[in-house]
Parts: sequence; structure tokens; C-alpha cells
Amino acid sequence: MRDRVEEFDYVVVGAGAAGCVLAHRLSADPATRVLLVEAGGWDRSPFVRIPKAFSRLMDDRRTAWHYPAEAAPGRREVWQRGRLVGGSSSVNGMVYGRGDRLDWDGLERLGNPGWGWDTMLPIFRRLEDHPLGASPTRGAGGPLRLSSATGTDALCEDVIAAGQALGWRRSDDLNATEDERIGYVTATIRDGRRVSAADAFLHPVRDRPNLTVAVGTAVRRILVRGGRAVGVRAGSGGRTVDYAASAEVVLAAGAIASPQLLQVSGIGPADTLRRAGVDVLLDRPRVGLGLREHRSVPAQFRLIGDGGYNHMLGSLLGQGLATLRYALTRRGPLSLPVHDVGAHIRSTPQVDHPDAQLLIAPFSAAPPRPGRALELETEAGMMGLCTVTRPDSEGSLAISSADPGTPPRIVANYFATEHDRRVLVDAFRRMRELFATAPIAGRIAAETVPGPAVRGDREIVEAALALGYCGYHAVGTCGMGPSDEHVVDARLRVRGVDALRVVDASVLPVLVSGYLNAPVMALAWRAADLILAD
Repeated sequence: MRDRVEEFDYVVVGAGAAGCVLAHRLSADPATRVLLVEAGGWDRSPFVRIPKAFSRLMDDRRTAWHYPAEAAPGRREVWQRGRLVGGSSSVNGMVYGRGDRLDWDGLERLGNPGWGWDTMLPIFRRLEDHPLGASPTRGAGGPLRLSSATGTDALCEDVIAAGQALGWRRSDDLNATEDERIGYVTATIRDGRRVSAADAFLHPVRDRPNLTVAVGTAVRRILVRGGRAVGVRAGSGGRTVDYAASAEVVLAAGAIASPQLLQVSGIGPADTLRRAGVDVLLDRPRVGLGLREHRSVPAQFRLIGDGGYNHMLGSLLGQGLATLRYALTRRGPLSLPVHDVGAHIRSTPQVDHPDAQLLIAPFSAAPPRPGRALELETEAGMMGLCTVTRPDSEGSLAISSADPGTPPRIVANYFATEHDRRVLVDAFRRMRELFATAPIAGRIAAETVPGPAVRGDREIVEAALALGYCGYHAVGTCGMGPSDEHVVDARLRVRGVDALRVVDASVLPVLVSGYLNAPVMALAWRAADLILAD
């Protein structure tokens, strides 16, 4: 039963990285009524604030969506996304990366004017409060407070020195240049506390009388009349409410939920919709196609002697002591991002630009157990993750039911192209070369994952599928582009439906060479400019 209708100018669906920025920008005019709708709850859990508590949040179905996905034929995995205010920025690993000129200028060359580096860099600079201060490539004084993961375990200095021995430049700001480089990562952390999109953009404006945030409210469909989006239908606490939008409906629910919501609303591939029992409003074959995702491939090592975080965080006593130190000082391992050191590398000398990235941490993970958060080994170890930064393999997402509560079918299709397999194999071998280089080589007893027996190209690709992780960086399922086949245009307007936009990672037709939190916040800031100009 429908209980009521509430009216706003803008209805923004999803309070993640994009939604928080949009709420901040669109509600700046006191005469504009903005509704931000979030299916999850408020970000009140104390674990949201503690950086190293991210794994508890990711594995808790109260704070993260758990989507079943097909990594490869017959190989299943789970993709987690934030299910609370702040979205995935409230549960992620907090590594801050923007992509570079090659990424954003490439997006513009695909036929998307206004998305090049000369447009996006000033937006990043406006958002940032970087601890190194302002420069031509970074910002200071912005709402997004950042820090550098320095002062960690001595193993990190050894691995950085090994990278330097390989010719990689040591950098205090991995986002500042585009060469081969290694250094401590920049993180969305300040004073030992996570800085989510909600912290940076939403909470500071929550008292605006023209901004309404509806939590615990799941949008079930977009309401379209006469070819125009006029609002959304949502459910909360067993009640149904229609929210009317006099200006626009903006989907900011992410690369999984936004295409799913379009499809259950009748906008998508006609055959897919009919099989799911959905009436076809608009046949848009590309909704849900073009999915691209990073695959993070691990290597783990047993250390000679002690070192790293395993002895501290791998036992209840050690965890208690680390928690006490954090509570008293906001310092120690619990105050740091998921990984301490990052590198951008070329998979081979013949490549003229870094095409892979590494993340390195002075701990090693125990074999995963179903339903359990990340656990560490008890013996001393460390790990690295290798990622192909610009994969061109494409997967898909499709609904199987008209019920928006039924997870869509996600097919990742990792390493489907020769390019992705070649870059993976070469970059993985370079990561091994890093750990075999002094001084870090002198601290390592043996490789434990995937193990020295994994040498051939096919074996490395198979290990990547069997042991690797979803990068939590899905894009492309509502990709932007210049032709009618693309879901949205360069102003992020959904083709075929007036007053409807998508503003999240799903509109990016290609992956950037980094992480998605920063690009999505900058994308949303740029989108707000477009919305307010129309």
C-alpha cells in the first residue's frame, strides 16, 4: 500500500561517495529541495572511524552488501559494497588515487568532452587537503582531509629501497607524477580516523533545512511518465512512499545498484527484462554491459625472524594492545590504511607508461574462512598485491527478477583478453623481482602464496583467478559515450528518458589507473556543475 508522496527538486539515490558530494553541492542553494535516499543506515559504528577495522565492516551484512559474482566459469566470489551512509567510502581500504592525465584525457578522446585532465585536476585540487600542502598537482584546505601512511614497520623502508634499486623513483606523493614510482600511499585518513565522503561532504551540511536524508529506505523503481523521470518509489519499514522530483532524479547507487535499478524500472536490454518479468519501458542494450573490474593478485612471503604486524594483530592479546594504543594515541597499525606502500610500475621496459600497480603491507593473511573478517597468520610475513591498472576485459550485470531485492547476476570475465593476461603475467613477475631485491630480499625466507612452483604464464593466470581479489572498482555498466548506444551522454543524462542522470562509477567506460573513491568524488563534483548549469 502506498502511504504518501513527498516532493523535492532533486532526488539523489545512494549516499555513497557520489551521493554525499551531490547532496553537498545541490543543497547549497537554500531554495533547492534535495532528498538523499540511502538503503543502509547511518555511519555510526565505531569501526567506521578505525581505519584497520575495515574488514569487520566489509564482512558484516549490516554495513556491506554482499553480491554473488562469477570470477570465471565455475568460480564464484563475493563483491562487497558499502551499505551505510558514506557508501563504500565508509568501509574501503582508504588508499587515495586519482588516475592520471592518460586516463582522463583518454576518457575525453572516447567522445566525452569536458572530462579531460585539464578539467578534472582542478577539481581534485579543490577537494583535497593534502598534508604536503598545495602544489600544481595537489590541493590544500579542501574538505577531503588526507594523510600519508608513513612511520610504519621497518619492512616498508626495505621494500621502498628495493624499488629504488630497480630504478623506481621514491615519491612522497604517488599521485603527483606519472613515472615508475614507489612510496607510502596517500590515504583518506586524518589524525588516525577514516575520512569518508560522508565526513567530508555530508555531515558538515546536515543541518541545512532544504536537505533531507532518508536512511533505511530502499528505492524499488524509477517513476517515469511521458518519457520523463518524475520520482522514485521506495520502501521503508514495510511502508511504501513515492518521492517526486520536479527537477531531476539522479542515480548515485554505484556500478551494481544503478544499472540494476534501471533494469527493474524497465530500462535495459529488452530480452533481459522480459526474462526477469519486467515490462520494457525502453530497450537499452548497453545497460549492464561494459563491466570492467580490477583483479588484485597476491604474493605472500614468510619472513626471517620477526617483523611486521602479524605478531601484533594475529592474536587476541596483540589486538588488545594495539586497540589500547590506538585509543590512547590514535597511532599504530590500527590507524593506517589497508596497505602501507604503493608503486606504479611498467610491466615491461617496452611499455612507455606504468600499466600496473602494487600495494604492499607488512602482514600476511591467513587462509580465508567463510563468514570471518580478514585474519592474519601467526608467523611473521608480508604481502604484495599486483593489479593490471587498465584492463580491457569486459563482463556484465543482468537482473534475474523484477524484485530489486534479488541480487543481479554479475559476470566479471577477468583476464578474457590477451592484453590483460600479458600485463598480469609480466607485472606479477616484476613484483616477485621486487621482493627478490636487496634489502627486502634479506628479510624473506620463502614465498608462500602462490608459491615458487607457480612459474608459467598459465599458472600465474590461474593463480590470479583462484587466489586473487575483486578490486572493488567496478565501472562501465552505464557507460558514457557519444553515440546512441551508450547509456549516458557526456553530461551523464540517460538517453531516452528526460530528467534522469547517473552519477557514479558506472558511467566510466574505462578504469582509471588507481582506485575509485577519489575519481567518483571528483566525477560527482563535475556532475553537480553540469546539473546546476542545465
